[in-house]
Amino acid sequence: MKPTSKLTLAAAAALLGLFVAYRETSAMCGPAKVDAHGHGHGHGEEQEAGHAAEGFGMKVCEDGVVRAVWESIWPSSADMAPVAKADADHGKEAVGEKEGDGHAHGKEPAGEKDADGHAHGKEEGESSEGLIKLSAEQIKAATIEMQPAASGKLSKEVAAPGRITMNANAQARVVSKLTGTVASIDKQLGDTVSAGDLLATIDSREMADAKADFLAASRTEELARSTYEREERLWKQKVTAEQEFLAARNAHAEAKIRLDVAHQRLHAIGLSDDEIKRLPDIGDESSFRIYELRAPIAGQVTARDLVLGQTVGTDKEVFTIADPAKVWIELAVAPNDLPFAKKGQTVRVQSGTRQASGTIIALSPVIDQETRSAKAIAEVDNASGTWKPGDYVDARLIASEQEVDILIPAGAIQTVKGSKVVFVSESGGFRVRPVTTGREDSRNVEIVSGLEFGETVATSNTFTLKAELGKAEAEHEH
Repeated sequence: MKPTSKLTLAAAAALLGLFVAYRETSAMCGPAKVDAHGHGHGHGEEQEAGHAAEGFGMKVCEDGVVRAVWESIWPSSADMAPVAKADADHGKEAVGEKEGDGHAHGKEPAGEKDADGHAHGKEEGESSEGLIKLSAEQIKAATIEMQPAASGKLSKEVAAPGRITMNANAQARVVSKLTGTVASIDKQLGDTVSAGDLLATIDSREMADAKADFLAASRTEELARSTYEREERLWKQKVTAEQEFLAARNAHAEAKIRLDVAHQRLHAIGLSDDEIKRLPDIGDESSFRIYELRAPIAGQVTARDLVLGQTVGTDKEVFTIADPAKVWIELAVAPNDLPFAKKGQTVRVQSGTRQASGTIIALSPVIDQETRSAKAIAEVDNASGTWKPGDYVDARLIASEQEVDILIPAGAIQTVKGSKVVFVSESGGFRVRPVTTGREDSRNVEIVSGLEFGETVATSNTFTLKAELGKAEAEHEH
């Protein structure tokens, strides 16, 4: 055969090969067939052939027939990039990307739901976020108090400094009514006494003289009464003259007067009627010199100024007794605040963690020239002994009150990461809850949002819960 004919046949064969390759390439690189179930897979022999030629077909689709054939015969180091890319794509499919069949495969991320619809991972962690787990015993040991959020009243307050003093209406200063020497001391500083309890005894000559005068007057009165009764009887029988009867009557009257004077003197010294009646029956006259100092009121000994053997007179206080059940608060009210102060007004008193409420019982109409303030006195119950005379306190006069929907104690509020929060009680402990606050006074805070009516919150020692929250967050970060 001639060379020209051979070249013609080779060209025709090449054209035919290119046409067949183009048709196959179009079929291979076209969209995948989708069956009735939505899967892009072939069936039978077609499926097996497709998988066998998948690597070469991808090269044909991406680089063309000529380059694909060339690189299949002479591979180079650059040819590995497409393979690496294919491997990376296959790795993505392993963590949940979809394959050609439309299904996700590989490991599900934390927090997603499995095929049964159950949540895992992150959602379980979120359920315990912000929860401070404490048992009932731990809450009691930490002295954490709780109360429900409820409506209440906020007060408009006027501040005034104050000082605690003893209640002048329940205080007594004991002064000896006779001069003498201290024989015994029966009560010490701080002792609790009842009215009539013995405080001390004083050896006094004046007491001995007073008792002796009473006994002499008593016996004189008895004798004069007997003479008067006898003369009266004889005069009625016409045995004696009327003049003798009248003289006996006058003598008895004088004796009775002297007895009454001696009796009153003993009363003034401090002896009771029973003690005076028993005097004639006392055989030991040495006890007549003993003068007893007794408590005039019930209370506590707040001052004692005497020692054994000391000479005391009638011008010196030897004991001070006060009833601490109610104390006074002396308030300094500024002139501009005087319109808000009046008798009977409620006063709130605070010193550190101690709090109490009292009532104004006296208000001076005069402005002190040195302090430039008016003096007010409030009475506060002190049965527990919380308030000590001499302490300084912060007092607030309650001028008016406003009703609010949700009110909680100020001690329930804490600041976490710059936001105000409360600790809401729930099963197993407390959960931190951000809140928005509104108006407030010295004791309570209005809650605008973040807390529902009736929800129970921690109101005391909340700094302990704040510390536990910080500890839990630190552990979670690590």
